[in-house]
Amino acid sequence: MAAEIKKAKGVDAELIAGGGGIFDVVVDGKRIYSKHETGRFPETNEVLSQL
Repeated sequence: MAAEIKKAKGVDAELIAGGGGIFDVVVDGKRIYSKHETGRFPETNEVLSQL
């Protein structure tokens, strides 16, 4: 996903491993996606549309 973000938006994304199946996307300190809340992994376009 980091490579797709870089290609689409020119932004260097850092993916940080977590525990317990949590996957959050945070931009400038603001959470824009939470797997915990939705119950599923995000599609790349969902993340890109929030950037």
